[in-house]
Amino acid sequence: MIKEQPIKYVLRCRQCGTELADDGLVLFHKGCDPPGLLQTVYTSAWPGQGDDGMGIFQYHEWLPIRRTLPGSSAPVTYRSRGLAEQLRLENLFIAFSGYWPERGALMRTCTFKELEAYAVCARLPERFEDVLVIASAGNTARAFIHVCSTHHIRALIVVPEWSIPMLWRETEHNDCVRIIAVGGNSDYADAVLLADSICRMDGFVAEGGARNVARRDGLGTTVLSCAEEAGCIPDEYFQAVGSGTGAIAAWEASERLSLNKVWPGGPMRLHVAQNLPLAPIYESWTSHSSRIVSMNSLPGCSSEEMYAGVLYNRRPPYGVAGGLYDALLATNGHAYGIANEEAGAASKLFEEAEGIDIDPAAAVAVAGLVKCVARKTVEKDAYIMLNITGGGFKRLRRDVELQTTMPIAVVDRSDFKSVRDHLICKRS
Repeated sequence: MIKEQPIKYVLRCRQCGTELADDGLVLFHKGCDPPGLLQTVYTSAWPGQGDDGMGIFQYHEWLPIRRTLPGSSAPVTYRSRGLAEQLRLENLFIAFSGYWPERGALMRTCTFKELEAYAVCARLPERFEDVLVIASAGNTARAFIHVCSTHHIRALIVVPEWSIPMLWRETEHNDCVRIIAVGGNSDYADAVLLADSICRMDGFVAEGGARNVARRDGLGTTVLSCAEEAGCIPDEYFQAVGSGTGAIAAWEASERLSLNKVWPGGPMRLHVAQNLPLAPIYESWTSHSSRIVSMNSLPGCSSEEMYAGVLYNRRPPYGVAGGLYDALLATNGHAYGIANEEAGAASKLFEEAEGIDIDPAAAVAVAGLVKCVARKTVEKDAYIMLNITGGGFKRLRRDVELQTTMPIAVVDRSDFKSVRDHLICKRS
């Protein structure tokens, strides 16, 4: 049952400090140049008083939403035994987002992107009749296909062609959701460019990616789950990043917990990992640069050759006010570059130690933790959160049959205008 929620927050620009009312779609303060990321400021000092049956919406007091939607799942956090023993860590907590019914994890898309999809859709204005446009490298698309289909929200999702195999679902998706793929040697940035072009047309509205506060606060529930289980704010936080949205969300959530004294501890130090060789955040941070380093100097490299191709983002929200650079700076954070071989070994280690398969991006995070432990960057008795951002795909396939959601069109990067013309015809 859909339950309407009163608005108990304002939005604050990280660049200029201006506070704004939320209309469910605003992505930045138009009077600020350049605009920073918006941040939610909640009236409640507690994230929520719901139960597990509410899924992500058990944290409704710290979500920028107008309603709760049935069918969501919350991240599940538990104290590690197997991996902790392998790495000789005393307080390793694993925040698992995916499908692992034996642990109570029931995300049917096997990704923490389901958290952001539910939060974004719950934030939309009442009687929203436009088409929500989302750009994705694969996992976000799968999550929005599931949530928008289930709740009959009109959406157009743009992905690079190589990510089509990631767009699996248990059942046929609802016709209210359409997918367009960018062909050739395309990547996530190309999908963003096409999505931005489409959003200049009447009737199409940008979801906004990292600029959407609902995305970040949805992802931030992983930290709320971990702090609740551990009884404190973690000392160290590990995650693989592409855009870095999840890590920014973790920083914001830990700041909110510290400010409101919900649990002891903090500040929480960020450790982000990227898959080499296309690792612009890693290259930028280790070069002490507040601007993102261009990857154009690596001709011949493509995300398809990476162990976790979804992690490559040429234009992440790194240098923007409130972005990943600020998050790493504020937490004295670290960034790690992970080779394909290291990620593969970490995936095997985790599955053997914990008893569940994880997706490639999560394996990069595990490899980052392994590398950090080897370098003795963290204390053995530190409270450590390992964000497993996806997993349980093998486990899900034991229970259900899956089918791939196919795009309505595959377009070349040089032919974006034809897509817009086609969509105009479809709407007229």
